[in-house]
Amino acid sequence: MELDVTGPVFEWRGPAPHHFVALPEDAAAVVRDVAAAVTYGWGMVPVTVRMGEARWTTSLWPKDGTYVVPLKLAARRTEGVVTGDVVDLVVTIDV
Repeated sequence: MELDVTGPVFEWRGPAPHHFVALPEDAAAVVRDVAAAVTYGWGMVPVTVRMGEARWTTSLWPKDGTYVVPLKLAARRTEGVVTGDVVDLVVTIDV
């Protein structure tokens, strides 16, 4: 299952700062519909993400009623992405 997602990059400044893009409500609803069948615990949903030429595997994290996509540092560097940029992602749910 493939989702096209566009959104701003934000930084979570926890003990290990990381960058994310939040899924819009329509995409989050699709994920919620399949999450129980694919989650490996804590609501995490395994996915493959493509941003430009960068591609990586990760998991969607449930947060504030939606899901967020972690953006790997190597992918952000490859694509020149910084906090506040609006990016296009292709998110494939690994079913």
